[in-house]
Amino acid sequence: MKILKDTYIHLISQFNDDNHFIEKLWVEIESNYSNKKRYYHNLNHIENLLNELNSVKDKIKDWATILFSLFYHDIIYSATKSNNEEKSAELAEKRMIELSISNKKIELCKAQILATKSHIKSIDSDTNYFTDADLSILGYKAESYSNFCKNVRKEYSIYPNIIYKRGRKKVLNHFLSMERIFKTDFFFSKYESQAKRNLKMELELL
Repeated sequence: MKILKDTYIHLISQFNDDNHFIEKLWVEIESNYSNKKRYYHNLNHIENLLNELNSVKDKIKDWATILFSLFYHDIIYSATKSNNEEKSAELAEKRMIELSISNKKIELCKAQILATKSHIKSIDSDTNYFTDADLSILGYKAESYSNFCKNVRKEYSIYPNIIYKRGRKKVLNHFLSMERIFKTDFFFSKYESQAKRNLKMELELL
């Protein structure tokens, strides 16, 4: 995960040169995403998301804010809570205030984090690239998607099958009912067809 730490430290160093403080912030990121109850929403997910975003970096207007959204969008995560995005956005805001980052960037970061809750198309193109990258796993090859499904089920292991399947079907139908799962042309052309195949396959197996 060296690339993640290096990316994060470089990001924070643009706003603060206190190495001890920067290391403290990184440890918070690393420990939260390394929680033993996380099987999907972990550092592997963050690294994958970074790789996806790097592929469209030339299309991103505010790269620093995208990175803040990347590192903080799932920092608070519990399978039993429905306000993870809100709590993650709150913590992102707190840390960005400590770094004396502008209100404009803070509000954009919070909006991007909250957008991962519904994945509705935004008027902000950076936000659409961010949410599309967050959903990229849906369009991966069947084997990778199957592993993703297994890890999501592990995160929700507290729930019995009858409850989990009901909730999961609702999520799958939500995405399948969308005119477009991926809002940007780049991710649409790359993942849309496979994503719909994967979602339909999972729905049939539930």
